[in-house]
Amino acid sequence: MFQPPEHIFPVVVSSTERVVMQLKTTVGTDLPFLRRYARTLTGSQSIGDAVVREMLEALIEAPEEFDDSIAPRVELYRIFHKIWGGSTLRPIELPGAIVASLPAQWRQALLLTTIEGFGSAEAALILNMPESELAEKVAEARESVHSMLSATVLIIEDEPIIALHLKKIMASMDHEVVGVVRTHSEAVRAAEAMRPELILADISLADGSSGIDAVRDILAEQSVPVIFITAFPERLLTGERPEPTYLITKPFEPETVAATVWQALLVHRESAAINEEAA
Repeated sequence: MFQPPEHIFPVVVSSTERVVMQLKTTVGTDLPFLRRYARTLTGSQSIGDAVVREMLEALIEAPEEFDDSIAPRVELYRIFHKIWGGSTLRPIELPGAIVASLPAQWRQALLLTTIEGFGSAEAALILNMPESELAEKVAEARESVHSMLSATVLIIEDEPIIALHLKKIMASMDHEVVGVVRTHSEAVRAAEAMRPELILADISLADGSSGIDAVRDILAEQSVPVIFITAFPERLLTGERPEPTYLITKPFEPETVAATVWQALLVHRESAAINEEAA
């Protein structure tokens, strides 16, 4: 059938459709992250998705609520909290979930500044509270969660001094190091036998093998968060393949390792709990 050129008979776009297109352009790439946040916040995939959907429907009806002077991702989360205040949000008993059991405002502040990666000023704007109050809630949440994040750790590192340093850091965080290995084959065997809850991995191993290859083979058999700790970050940040979520450059500060381990475990356990609930 003949289709006339659009410049002769232009497509008529309703005001609602125009708002939808503008939202897709402005915040489309951020919506998956907002859904993740809502799922973890509510402790349910179905409830979290429904809350985001209701927020978007409300925003389509009142697009003037979206402040273009604020960074789009920050504004998206701010609108989310303005429209859905979370007044009915209560601690949730969800097996495996950690954040879900916290008081609502602790949960919100912690998720925004850890899993979602917002700075304290951005998170304070999103939650409409003073930055000092936000800092207090994050500190309270971290103290409460810390004891629930103990894990078994496998270290893949061929330099004994660095391996010992990492082991001491893990012990200070109440984690149990179940193995320290130096080669690809040792790493794969140890992971299969010990099923660690966290892996710290170097890139260049003792026999000339690759920590990247070892981790790839381990992840083919089990789901476990991995933190690469390396003096050669450029080997991982090439853009040629999926790149690691967690990467620490040598030499490192113990505080950096501790913070990254904390976040990796929290994200992994929350995601696993939500996925299990949705299954």
